[in-house]
Amino acid sequence: MEPDERDSVAAWWHMVVRNLRHTVPSCRGEDAKGKGRSWYEAALCDGNPIIVYLHGSAQHRAASHRLKLVKVLSNGGFHVLSVDYRGFGDSTGTPTEDGLTADAVCVYEWTKARSGTTPVCLWGHSLGTGVATNAAKVLEEKGFPADAIILEAPFTNIWVASINYPLLKIYRKLPGFLKSVMDSLRKDKLVFPNDENVKFLSSPLLIIHGEDDKTVPLEFGKKLYEIAHNAYRNKERVKMVIFPPGFRHNSLCKSSALLHTVRDFLSQQWA
Repeated sequence: MEPDERDSVAAWWHMVVRNLRHTVPSCRGEDAKGKGRSWYEAALCDGNPIIVYLHGSAQHRAASHRLKLVKVLSNGGFHVLSVDYRGFGDSTGTPTEDGLTADAVCVYEWTKARSGTTPVCLWGHSLGTGVATNAAKVLEEKGFPADAIILEAPFTNIWVASINYPLLKIYRKLPGFLKSVMDSLRKDKLVFPNDENVKFLSSPLLIIHGEDDKTVPLEFGKKLYEIAHNAYRNKERVKMVIFPPGFRHNSLCKSSALLHTVRDFLSQQWA
């Protein structure tokens, strides 16, 4: 690698890590007051499980529904590392599928290097599920599978999700509409193939989906679970939990059952 390339990689790496938001378990909130970066890094190996949170396509890591989820997880004893991918929030650059995937892998590997024996879980929501399975596949190919993966409101792949997006359905019968959508996705090289990625994974996989999700309908989550369950050798490593109406696409964090569902699954898998 040439010096200029090394400098570019280093600048990108520091940008990603700089834009991490680390929320400690609420039980350590008092300890964290006034502490600097070195304390937070050291805290990652305190034995409390860690979640790397990969958000969806809208806004940034500080969107209200994301902050509510982080609070729920923090109160449940988790470290939560939230990142704005390149081109999101206060991160620089232009978002691409390869770029978002590289950002997620960077954050996961950075976290694992500091977590000791503490397990680290990738959690993706909506578009973030595509980033999560892309990153998990990369980690699998490197020989270091993710400790666990949680997919919240996942789609099968971005092509199918885009064609079936509720606001676009009324245009589907227009001449050339589907071709225009496909050409646009093809041009930007966007696939996020959850349905293909899960066939190559071995990590514990939990899929959670709201019954009344209108943005990414439940049928996509069910289809992805079916594909993953058929592909996994160890069927006990794959689980799907469907939440009753009332939480739609962004509000599973309001369910009193969410934390129990997550902790129960992870404790069984990490026992």
